[in-house]
Amino acid sequence: MALPSSPSDAAAPDAERLLGLYATMQRIRVFETLADEAHKAGQVAGYIHLSIGQEAIAAAVGANLREDDVLTSTHRGHGHTIAKGADPLAMFRELCGRAGGTCGGKGGSMHIADFSVGMLGANGVVAAGLPIAVGAAHAIALKGEDRIAVCFFGDGATNRGPFLEALNWAAAFRLPVLFVCEDNGYGATTRTGSVSAGGGPGVRAESLGIPVTVVDGNDLAAVDAAAAALVRIVRGGGGPQFLHARTYRFRGHTSSDPAAYRDPAEVQAQLDTNDPIRRAAATLAGLGVTPDALERVERHERETLAAALAAALDSPWPDLRTAFTDVQDIGAPQ
Repeated sequence: MALPSSPSDAAAPDAERLLGLYATMQRIRVFETLADEAHKAGQVAGYIHLSIGQEAIAAAVGANLREDDVLTSTHRGHGHTIAKGADPLAMFRELCGRAGGTCGGKGGSMHIADFSVGMLGANGVVAAGLPIAVGAAHAIALKGEDRIAVCFFGDGATNRGPFLEALNWAAAFRLPVLFVCEDNGYGATTRTGSVSAGGGPGVRAESLGIPVTVVDGNDLAAVDAAAAALVRIVRGGGGPQFLHARTYRFRGHTSSDPAAYRDPAEVQAQLDTNDPIRRAAATLAGLGVTPDALERVERHERETLAAALAAALDSPWPDLRTAFTDVQDIGAPQ
């Protein structure tokens, strides 16, 4: 399916809508920057995986969903969760292990879920979100509803079995699911192309009969246009669709990974030319949005999220009596 790959190919983007998406991107970038600092300060336990550089995909896809649509994420799920409408304060509490977190402070970064906004969960197992999303889509189909499921995953997930199983099931039953491959070129610390046979994620999806749309994932307007078209098809009963969004992750695999395996020149070139936030700002400037307006958006997100993190760190720890609730019946005190 041919869709616009750049704003110049599409109808002129709406400045007001794009500015709203820009604010979501800034919220994601600021949230993750603060989370990274908090992790390095010992205020967040465990690993966190940042999606800095990939914000346009989460913001644009999320903006085309309804609150009652559902999505699954990867272990790099802060951006998806924010874009689906979760409260950043509750998310910070979750990362910091505090009461009031989206999972009661017991899930942490890799297991953020917020069913109230249709976010079914980040996942610490590569590709595990794919069958969960397809299962949700099958339930939606059986109920005859017009909701859809969206599944975010990375290019590394396409080398795992659940990818094939999920796409096959979705195609066989024409389920209402949108697969979104965030292809940043790396599976954890390995360049994906060095361990992948064949023509890549899109070719694999097409082999199962699922239409594929390729988009520049750092072009906010292009992702928005592609997502709008694909969500419309899926919601209208057109069966599963596959969005292959090419992007770049500016940080290492985890917050503790300096990414020494990457050529610094490669990273710098991406920072200089392919930062989705800077590209969106340039697009907005071309539409007449002033530098002051962009600065107000960024300042608002910085101040709001800094206050949210401070409030999270000031929140109480979960009551020890809740340690065995919400997790699993086996092992609970009798």
